[in-house]
Amino acid sequence: MSEQNHNCPECNSSNTYPDGNMWACPECFHEWNPQAQDNPGDSTSSSESTPAFLDANGVPLSTGDTVATTKDLKMGKDTIKSGTKVKNIRLLDDPVDGHDIACKLPGHGSIYLKCSVVKKLS
Repeated sequence: MSEQNHNCPECNSSNTYPDGNMWACPECFHEWNPQAQDNPGDSTSSSESTPAFLDANGVPLSTGDTVATTKDLKMGKDTIKSGTKVKNIRLLDDPVDGHDIACKLPGHGSIYLKCSVVKKLS
């Protein structure tokens, strides 16, 4: 048996006991596997297995990619036409009002776009 502290992760009680490969808490009845909690990097998390930025067709996007808009986008009085090519996009870790791409468009300046309205160009 390991000499680790096996306090209950739910109620932090120290009155826990091993039950096969699991540990159990008699106070709140929570059961857990301490190896799974001690090594969270060993298992593949959903954020690692699924790319965070997917275009309208489900293709992963990266910073520096070239994309094209998939529909007309209104910007005040102006409209960005469907198929407009956007070079050198920058993906945002912290989305701005739901927009996860920062880019520059000639004639429009710096703008934000959503991944769902662009497709990656090869």
